[in-house]
Order: sequence, then C-alpha cells, then structure tokens
Amino acid sequence: MRNFPATPIEMVASLWRNRSLIHASAKREVLGRYRGAAMGLLWSFFNPVFMLVVYTFFFSVVFKARWGTGSESKTEFALVLFAGLIMFNLFAECINRAPGLILSNANYVKKVVFPLEVLPFVGLLSALFHGVISLGVWLLAYLVLFGLPHATALYLPLIVLPFILFIMGLSWALASLGVYLRDVAQFIGMVTTVLMFLTPIFYPVTALPEAYRQLLYFNPLTPVIEQTRAVLYFGESPDFAMLAVYWAATLIIAWLGFAWFQKTRKGFADVL
Repeated sequence: MRNFPATPIEMVASLWRNRSLIHASAKREVLGRYRGAAMGLLWSFFNPVFMLVVYTFFFSVVFKARWGTGSESKTEFALVLFAGLIMFNLFAECINRAPGLILSNANYVKKVVFPLEVLPFVGLLSALFHGVISLGVWLLAYLVLFGLPHATALYLPLIVLPFILFIMGLSWALASLGVYLRDVAQFIGMVTTVLMFLTPIFYPVTALPEAYRQLLYFNPLTPVIEQTRAVLYFGESPDFAMLAVYWAATLIIAWLGFAWFQKTRKGFADVL
C-alpha cells in the first residue's frame, strides 16, 4: 500500500505542486455556486451589502445598540459586528463542509494519482473569495461613513494567515474523521452554532464579568476577531506577542491535521 508523506515540508510542497489543480477547482466551485443565476457572480457582492444594511438598520435603529466605546455613531455596532462575522463565516463555512469533503468526492478516492489533501484547501479558497468580497464591502462602507480606513488595516494579513493555518489543520482532521464517523458532520454543525455565541461577535469581551473574560480567550476564534476589529475599525496595532504565539500554535495545528489526514487516508477506499 502506498505511503503518503506527512512532513511539514510535504504539507506546503503538495499545495504548491498541485497549485494549478487547486486554482481550477476553486474557480469551478465559486462559479458553480452561481451557475444559472441571472446576476451570476454579482450575488457575491450583493449578499454582504444586503446583510450589512440589515445589521445597520436593526442594531442601530431598532435596538439602538452601542459597542460600549462611548461613541454615539449609529453605524458603529453594525460595522464592528460585521468585521467579526467576516472572520467567523470564513471559519464556519470551511469547518461545516470539511466532514463531507471526502464523502462528496468519493470518485476521487480510488484514483491513486489524485491529491485528496488539496480538497480542504479548495474549499478554503472558495470561502476566502467570499470573505474578500465581504471585506471589500466593509471597507467601502467605512469609506462612505467615516472616510479613509485606518492604515493599521494593512496588518490584517498577519492575523488572517495564521487563522488560515488553523482552519486548514481542522479541515484536514475533520475531512478524515468524516469518512469513518458519519455523525461528525452533525456534531460540527452544532459546535459552530454554539461557538457563534461563545465568541465575542455580538458583544465586546468587556460585556462579560471580569472573572469570566479570560475564559473567553480559550476560544481560538476570540483573538482573531478581537485583533481584526482592532486593526480595521479602531485603528490599533495588533498584539504582536499574542500573534507570535498564535502563529506558532496554528503552524503545529496545521501540520498535525495534515499528518492525521495523510496517515488515515489509506483506509478511505475500504470504508467508502
């Protein structure tokens, strides 16, 4: 039986080696989502615009919500909320799909030459495409309402890249587990729903009693969302010490997820 390398170098090399396949597959997936729709790819722009308008209306007009910064801006809550949701939606879309990736592409499993390990990355690129569109809508809204975005927005890649490593590590692990344990997909759906409320998306960390705030940082999504808001909306530099730890942790998670996938993929054909 063929052995599949599971080293950190192979993790990167495989994605680079199959970059043309990944690009073509991700493009097909994005276009396929809007195939047959009259406006096609334009929906990828109008969906986040519509959601931002809805958030702005309900939270600033109906609920008169404020983020607790002392600002009287009616749109602050919607923009701060939307910034957090962009990151959470990227995570949720990839993680919710991961357990079914191999199952939905069973015809590739018995093709020895097909690199199954790229499937989670194809899903990630599709989610990133929509995340970038949503970020563009956010920046456009900020430009219209407040003027030029903060220069600290340029730090965003330092926050997103380790987040991508974290997502990839979990996606590889879940894609494998989903083959052997079909209930994983149902379980993960519940977990992501719970995480939405255990992550400071709809509320600031300071809304919690001080005794519980540190517990919130055990959620790996919390630092990403907090740092994203800091650089995008509040014009603050990221916490570089925290980012260094996050980079190190997510590199390990990505490799462990990849190694697990490579070691367990030998049995996919038998199960399917």
